[in-house]
Amino acid sequence: MNFWGLNATQWLNIGLSVLVLLLVPTIGRKLMSAWLGRIVHNVIGRTENTLDDAMIPAARGPLYALLFVAAAHWALTRLTFIPSAMSPFWSQFFFLAYLVLTVVIAWRLVTSFFEWFSENRSDRADTKLAAQALPLLRRLILTILGGIALIILLGRFNIDVSALVATLGIGSLAIALAAQAALSDTISGILIMIDRPFRIGDRIEIRDLNTWGDVVDIGLRSTRIHTRDNRTVIVPNSVIEKSLVVNHSFPDTYYRIEMEVGVAYGTNLDFARETLVDAIRSVPGVLTDRPIDALFLNFGDSALIFRLRWWIENFIETRRMFDLVNSAVYNSLRKADILIPFPQREIRIVRETQESPRTKSSGLNAIETGDVD
Repeated sequence: MNFWGLNATQWLNIGLSVLVLLLVPTIGRKLMSAWLGRIVHNVIGRTENTLDDAMIPAARGPLYALLFVAAAHWALTRLTFIPSAMSPFWSQFFFLAYLVLTVVIAWRLVTSFFEWFSENRSDRADTKLAAQALPLLRRLILTILGGIALIILLGRFNIDVSALVATLGIGSLAIALAAQAALSDTISGILIMIDRPFRIGDRIEIRDLNTWGDVVDIGLRSTRIHTRDNRTVIVPNSVIEKSLVVNHSFPDTYYRIEMEVGVAYGTNLDFARETLVDAIRSVPGVLTDRPIDALFLNFGDSALIFRLRWWIENFIETRRMFDLVNSAVYNSLRKADILIPFPQREIRIVRETQESPRTKSSGLNAIETGDVD
C-alpha cells in the first residue's frame, strides 16, 4: 500500500528518523550531560581548581547542537529513497554545520579558559603584565583558529588556497623581520609572565649589565628597575631573558654576608676566632639565631686569613651591615691586642764598590781603539 508514493517500509523509516530527532533533545541531552561531566571530572576535576566549572558551561550548548546535527545527519542518511539530487546539498550543509559548531566549541573553550585564568591567578603582582599578555595570547590563538577554519572551508568548495597561504606566509615573514626586536621583547615578556623568575617588588641583580635594584614594573616589552641611587633602569625583556638574573628576594629575603680579615702570625687561633664571632654577634641587625662563622681558611703572605659569615634579615641592609661589622671587628681586635697586619715589602739596594776585571778590560780596549783612530 502506497501513500504519497511511499510504501509502508519507507514510512516506517521516516517515523524512526523523526522519533530519533525527538528523543535526542531529551534523552540525548541527559546522556550528553552525564558523559561530559564524567570526562571533565576525570581530566580536570582531579585538581583543586574551578576550571571545570568554567569549561563545562562554555561547551555544553554547542555540544548539544552538535549532537542534534549528528542525529539529523544519521536520520537523513538512512533514508535511502530520498532523491539523489539532494545529496550534494545535504552533504555541504552538514559539513558546514559540523565546521561551524566545532569552531564555536573551540572558540568558547579558549575564551572561557583565559577568563578563568585571569580571575584565578595566584600571584597578583603580575597584574599589569597579565593584563597585557593574556588578551594578546587569546587573540593570537583565536586568529589561528579562524584561519584554519577558513582554509578548511575554502578547500571544501575547491577554492585554491595555496596562493592565499603563500601570501599570508610572506606577509607574516615581512612583519616579523620588520618588528624583530619588538616581537623578541614581547615573546620574552610573555615567557617572564609564565616562568615568573621575579615579581614586582623583588630586588634583582642583572649580572651581564652590572645593574641591580627593585623591580617596579614588568611590561610586555621592558622591565623597569629602581636602583639605590634613585635611578630607573629600563631593560628590554629580551635582554633579561638572555642574562643571568639573581633574585635576592626569592625564596625569602634572608641573606648571608661574607668577608675576610687577617690577623698576625703567632696569634692564638681560638682566641681570635672567639673575638671575631663575639664582635659580629654584638652588631644590631645580625641574626643571632643563625650560624655566625669565623673560618680559618689559609696562610696569607702577611696574615692568617679568616672568613667571616653571618646572616641578615634583608639584602637591602648589606652595605650598612658591612660598615657596622667592619667597625665592630676592628675595634674588638684592637681591644684584644690582636694585630691586623698590612702587607710589607723589604727592599735591599746592593752597590758594587769595585769594577769587575771584565769591565776594566772593555774600557782599555775602547781606549786603545780610540788611539788607533
